[in-house]
Amino acid sequence: MKAVRYHSYGGSDVLVHEEADRPVAGVGEVVVLVAGTSYNDADSGLRAGLRQDLLPLAFPHIPGLDLAGVITEVGEGVPDWSVGDTVVALLPADAPGAAAEYVAAPAEALAPAPRTVDLADAAALPLVGLTAWQALFENADLKPGQSILINGAGSAVGGYAVQLAVQTGATVTATAGARSRDRIRSYGADRIVEYAVTPVVQVLAGQHFDVVLQLAPAGPEENARLVDLVADGGAFVSVTTPGPPDTGRGVRTVHVFARSDATQLAELVARVDAGELAIEVAERLPLVDLPAVHARAAGRFARIAELAAQVEGGDLAERLRADQAVVRAPAAAGELVGKTVLIPMSSASDTPRH
Repeated sequence: MKAVRYHSYGGSDVLVHEEADRPVAGVGEVVVLVAGTSYNDADSGLRAGLRQDLLPLAFPHIPGLDLAGVITEVGEGVPDWSVGDTVVALLPADAPGAAAEYVAAPAEALAPAPRTVDLADAAALPLVGLTAWQALFENADLKPGQSILINGAGSAVGGYAVQLAVQTGATVTATAGARSRDRIRSYGADRIVEYAVTPVVQVLAGQHFDVVLQLAPAGPEENARLVDLVADGGAFVSVTTPGPPDTGRGVRTVHVFARSDATQLAELVARVDAGELAIEVAERLPLVDLPAVHARAAGRFARIAELAAQVEGGDLAERLRADQAVVRAPAAAGELVGKTVLIPMSSASDTPRH
């Protein structure tokens, strides 16, 4: 089969579209014909080796955390799935990913794919959807009637977070730029703050929110200013750079790392099929273009890595100083905006379009 792999940590140039062995289903696994995967900045972090102390990879490694596809083989100990089932999943980060024609996936990670969107597009849901769900409900403990500021609402996570917060009955203030303003408003946000016009903390000075959800990369000073917008006893939840550990006023700060949860993913899928949750896909590209997608995201990822190193310091900062090449932005690489779905060419005409 064809797959995108890398044989060492490094920049986007280590990604190669090449032949790889087709997987077989082990105990508790299924093999899935991949209809689509999607790019996440977490894929770049893994490729760059920034978390290799916590999550070392075996090479060659196939990236692609998000999966949408059709089961073609069922291993032993998998009673609940059958050949032909359409599924979505968030795959383990240290296992072979979905940037391939086929992938072996743990059955415990699978949820039924949405029926109301093209199967490939469903790959834009798992990681960012679960990140939004877990940030709002597990970490922020968002309740009806509460107020929430979603900073970076135009991001992939932000779109889901706004929709879920509105459905919960929260009062939602969202920051967005010109490209995403109308989309975020269509999701039901009560107020849009255009961060490019006036700094968010200046516009919202003196206001307080039960929850501030930080989805934009920021340094320590900006995060501290956003924490000042949290009401006493509230929560500052970040999926990018962590907030200050000691905030006072009973404010909790939480740094979110999303995990696979098939039950939560199934709930997100149910909301998609009920017309309550929109999946937004900016572009659909053949899988062979994945190295170029990583290159286009390099500038954004380099900024995220730089800010994370400022906030976290320690091993991450040392690793970046030792090997800047893994996060360098290629000249004239362009910009990656919105959610990009990658489709293996062998799957383009062979998988269902719901």
